[in-house]
Amino acid sequence: MDIEFGIRNVARAVTFSTDESADSVNATIAQAVADGKPIELTDDKGRRIIVPADALGYAIVGSETKHAVGFGAL
Repeated sequence: MDIEFGIRNVARAVTFSTDESADSVNATIAQAVADGKPIELTDDKGRRIIVPADALGYAIVGSETKHAVGFGAL
């Protein structure tokens, strides 16, 4: 699933993919913002992404559906 974070006063968004579920990512973001702690997630390559909750402008959590590629019959 693709995730995009918009950081305040930064022109470029932080984008990455993760194997976590949308509910898990949403819960992590909501808890971090509520507690004022950094948002800590791991991408699908094992890297840790840490964003200060007070610097978060927006978060877009993408769909979990896999899109078919090719011209075969569906």
